[in-house]
Amino acid sequence: MPDTPSTDSLRAAVEAVEEPLLGRSLGELGLVKSVATKRFGADTITVRVPVPNHPSLAILDESIKEAIGRRVTVEYEVMDDAGRHEMMEKVRAEAGPQVGEPGNRTRVVAISSGKGGVGKSSVSTNLAVTLARRGHRVGIIDGDIWGFSIPRMFGVERPPVVIDESIIPPRAHGVQVMSMDYFVPEDKAVIWRGPMLHKAVEQFLKDVFWDSLDFLVVDMPPGTGDISISMAQFLPRAQVLVVTTPQPTAQRVARRAALMAQQVDQELIGVVENMSWFTGDDGKRYELFGSGGGAALAEEMGVPLMAQIPLVPAMRQGADVGEPVSVAAPDSEAAQAFERLAVAVEEARPRVRTHPDLIIR
Repeated sequence: MPDTPSTDSLRAAVEAVEEPLLGRSLGELGLVKSVATKRFGADTITVRVPVPNHPSLAILDESIKEAIGRRVTVEYEVMDDAGRHEMMEKVRAEAGPQVGEPGNRTRVVAISSGKGGVGKSSVSTNLAVTLARRGHRVGIIDGDIWGFSIPRMFGVERPPVVIDESIIPPRAHGVQVMSMDYFVPEDKAVIWRGPMLHKAVEQFLKDVFWDSLDFLVVDMPPGTGDISISMAQFLPRAQVLVVTTPQPTAQRVARRAALMAQQVDQELIGVVENMSWFTGDDGKRYELFGSGGGAALAEEMGVPLMAQIPLVPAMRQGADVGEPVSVAAPDSEAAQAFERLAVAVEEARPRVRTHPDLIIR
């Protein structure tokens, strides 16, 4: 007997709900097992979930009930291994080649700096969020294996899940977020040398399922060490943004990160000057750290100064509570500067390379 119209509409509403782990609708993933309507009492919906102890089950449950708009009983059933494998095979096929594989069209933007303390991670976070708010599919890698901070800035509190041998990164503010922070206890330090760091970078790129990204932002560690070299090997087509402050001293150190990008034949696309000024209650700009460092570096390297990011309290406050300034204060000077930066990155199309340079080494 065919479904009644009420059952059809109920199923359609449930199938449109997004599965929070995979960012696709329940209908696309084939997770709505059954829908039963009742004249008296609550309708019953059975939904399959990909993992036991689903970390976002409460969010999924609330989304389903909100989509239905009336009293409903939702039952959950954990998929078996065969079902998980079939689902992920379909998802991986739809996503196409992964980052670093031939045929992948994700634009990788590496955010570098010569030293710590210039706000590189804040720039990475807000650029990623702003690109996502502009309609792009975005991921971010916390490449600072020792000094990870990206999950806190995004407000991510749960680790990734593994579905059919694919690591599925958490999502926040529309961005897929991957970091070593998920795997290291609070009271432990990461004391790794080159080979282990190289392997960690490889796993972030090859074992993580990056779902159809337009942009992958990589928050690089400061300086020009092992991780930077590994990233250059795995992602030779990455575009590089160098972050500095207005101080001439910071500019001279940032120059080394810019030179490294050129030496390993990555494309240096621009400079971002952070902490450029503070606007007081009197409307005047106060250049607390001097001026001209970003412009001088950009001129020296022959690339544009893509953005000057002012100091605003919301930027610091948001970083502590997982609310990037682009979300918490979208009308602020800083958020508007990140909007301009995102537009500049969109327009900085990757350079055309000859065939040998396209080989993933």
